[in-house]
Amino acid sequence: MSAGRLAAYAALGVLGVLTGAAGALVQGAWFPAGLLLALLAVGALCYGGLRATGTRIGPGAAAGGWLLAVMALTTSRPEGDFLFGSGVGSYLYLLGGMLTAVICTTVPSLPPPAPGAKALGG
Repeated sequence: MSAGRLAAYAALGVLGVLTGAAGALVQGAWFPAGLLLALLAVGALCYGGLRATGTRIGPGAAAGGWLLAVMALTTSRPEGDFLFGSGVGSYLYLLGGMLTAVICTTVPSLPPPAPGAKALGG
């Protein structure tokens, strides 16, 4: 594995952490549009990781970073504060984000077209 690919996986992991933290704030602030925006961000990051790296490790790294951030933000602090409320939006964000990440990670990659192959209908 090359150093560039490892750097791409690390960058996707960091972007996953940032997406998870931003989504946790947005989904509660602008419900329901914020929830949709946060889930679209998770999906775009994971699918972008798949397209950028061409492997299943790319979206897995992004999803892993997202999961780390979300799990860290769901724990309560000693003061009793926590970021996620007990409303339906928080649960939809957690479950929808996990489902989106799993779908993007397990999307089958199609082989590249053969040289000289024509597109459908062309």
